[in-house]
Amino acid sequence: MKTVKYLFCVLFLSMLSCNQEAEKENTSNIISEGRSLVDFVNPLMGTDSSFDLSNGNTYPAIATPWGMNFWTPMTSKMGDGWTYKYDENKIRGIKQTHQPSPWINDYAAFSLMAVTGHLKYQEDERQSWFSHKAETVKPHHYRVYLADYDVTAEVTPTERAAHFKFTFPDNQSYILVDAFFKGSMVKIIPEERKIIGYCRNNKGGVPENFHNYFVAEFDKDFEVNHTWGDNWKLLKNSKENEGEHVGAIVGFKTKRGEVVHVKVASSFISLEQAELNLNREIGTDTFDKTLAKAKASWETELNKIRVEDDNIDNIRTFYSCLYRVLLFPRKLHELDKDNNIVHYSPYNGQVLPGYMFTDNGFWDTFRAVFPFFNMVYPELNSQIMEGLANTYKESGWLPEWASPGHRDCMIGSNSSPIISDAFLKGVTVDNVDLLLEAMIKNATTAENRPLSRGGNVIKSVGREGIDYYNNLGYVPYNVGIKENAARTLEYAYADFTIAQMAKKLGKEDMANTFYKRSLNYKNLFDSETGWMRGKNEDGSFQSPFNPLKWGDAFTEGNSLHYTWSVFHDVNGLIDLMGGKEAFVNQLDTVFNMPPDFDNSYYGFTIHEIREMQIMNMGNYAHGNQPIQHMIYLYNYANASYKTQEKIREVVTKLYTPTPDGYCGDEDNGQTSAWYVFSALGFYPVTPAVNQYVIGSPLFKKANIQLENGKTFQISAPNNSKENFYIQSATLNSEAHNKSFITFEAIQNGGELYFKMDSTPNKKWASDEDSLPYSLSSNLK
Repeated sequence: MKTVKYLFCVLFLSMLSCNQEAEKENTSNIISEGRSLVDFVNPLMGTDSSFDLSNGNTYPAIATPWGMNFWTPMTSKMGDGWTYKYDENKIRGIKQTHQPSPWINDYAAFSLMAVTGHLKYQEDERQSWFSHKAETVKPHHYRVYLADYDVTAEVTPTERAAHFKFTFPDNQSYILVDAFFKGSMVKIIPEERKIIGYCRNNKGGVPENFHNYFVAEFDKDFEVNHTWGDNWKLLKNSKENEGEHVGAIVGFKTKRGEVVHVKVASSFISLEQAELNLNREIGTDTFDKTLAKAKASWETELNKIRVEDDNIDNIRTFYSCLYRVLLFPRKLHELDKDNNIVHYSPYNGQVLPGYMFTDNGFWDTFRAVFPFFNMVYPELNSQIMEGLANTYKESGWLPEWASPGHRDCMIGSNSSPIISDAFLKGVTVDNVDLLLEAMIKNATTAENRPLSRGGNVIKSVGREGIDYYNNLGYVPYNVGIKENAARTLEYAYADFTIAQMAKKLGKEDMANTFYKRSLNYKNLFDSETGWMRGKNEDGSFQSPFNPLKWGDAFTEGNSLHYTWSVFHDVNGLIDLMGGKEAFVNQLDTVFNMPPDFDNSYYGFTIHEIREMQIMNMGNYAHGNQPIQHMIYLYNYANASYKTQEKIREVVTKLYTPTPDGYCGDEDNGQTSAWYVFSALGFYPVTPAVNQYVIGSPLFKKANIQLENGKTFQISAPNNSKENFYIQSATLNSEAHNKSFITFEAIQNGGELYFKMDSTPNKKWASDEDSLPYSLSSNLK
């Protein structure tokens, strides 16, 4: 008997061991060929946010990549920039949205909502309880159970249209179309089973003739049709209404499980174009077919990068971030009846030929989003460049923040890095001379700035204080121009990117002029404190000076954050600080000090400050963009190992695939693009230079499918939670002892191989020729 028991135990343990080995083998590569990558995406990442504390300030965008329209459930009132709050538990409708940020807010929004029983149509009354446990949220599909009405509502998108599916109980049922405030119209056409209309809501940046025209096509006859007018006044048995805020109601008698489909499309051009968009993008397709097409659109893009790892949360975070990178800027152009690309201009109100993109703040996205496009999506970025040229033709200026037209938000001249980097990376740019002209105008012209149109003052174009900057070499602290030091630093970098483009075009004199101006950052360095500091018009530094003071001379940060905004000449900054050891010590100071701050400029603790304070990383404020490249600067001082350890801390600590998954505003894909690059193992510290600075790869393997048909692979097979230090590297089997990799090396395809370990190799990439690009070094 003992022998039998013994044999049984051996067999059991053997089977257990085999199962464990099989499990180990399976988890070493969670993503297998053919598995849907979209299933790893969580569109709710970052939605647990508020005015006081941003964990992303996102909403679940149900969309196709770069689609003209997104759709999202509304838990908040019409006009609230925080349209979907994860901790709220009632839904008012599913709206078409174009919102890039809660701070910018929405435009051209309208919503659909289903109710049953006693008719409720006012937004506070009609809202229904729901649970995240009865909610499906994918980039291509939203489904929610509206508990108060026993209705399941679903939507799946196309670029300019969407397919809704409502599953009703046995009851009197209604579908509402809310055309929102600030000017709207609805018209019910029962014989065609349609509701048409327009909405005009916006927060600025639009011409007087701005409209978003929509058409909703149902698959069931209407038994009831009402509209409401201003002040929620119900007009029974009416078919048309127009006013400040109107809506339409259609009703049906339904059986349990009965489904009503609604196909919806919109256009900024006309109702006829909206119909054309609907017929072209959905037509006779079923809901399931539209769903499959939307899913396929995401699979195509997500499969451009395939990562392998044994940590599923890393994979979920990666693809959730990649999804965010692929949303903005959105397409504003449409295809006319002859399939010509046309767009409604948010700058002059005309319908014109060519591409147009919008909903982007370049202060955020010049850093990593557009460099990502240049690496993986050059054809898309070529279209975006044409759109920038069209913006200049139609408004006289390049955009800096567009939603949909020029908006007064943030600072800088960051359209220049975007254009220059695209041109220098070989992106097809058909209007090179025109775009360079526009860049020069931004950098030299104060006249007609700001513009004024339709009563809206537009301050986001050109450079505030440009005459001071060009004459003195900085924007003074004491001449009434806010955030002057930040402007100076950003203008200096933009000048460098202009010089780079001019040099490539053979315009040597122009290049020399702007290279010289790009050194203006030196004018603000205070050798006494070791930080950048505002400077008065007479050449004296601002006094008193507190490097911990947020705002004032800086933008959403303090001197400890903005001092590092010398993207193009880190070696020059090292020299100003007294050498590499002093430079590294200054970097360390930011991380090692307490999260102290001075909020007196704002009069309260803004959310960006709070997000820095609570992360236990000293004064490092990853939740906002100005400092996001800073960790990589250790490489310039031959201390790459410090970059490696801090990169790994940020990607594993500050990002999670959850509703509180970001450590600050996500901002049009920028905070996500930082993660995508950093998880791959490198980052574009200096757009307009052909290098990416190496950090610490997160995955055991990552494959990037390039548009030229080649594949670039990053391998780190012994990578783990403990093994985040680079011991050595090879590029295509040859030793790679540089702390950067070139754009050309990636585009040529091949493999970057890292040997990782739990202890740093301080000799790796420690030679002088291993350092990334700096202008001062290049001029020597």
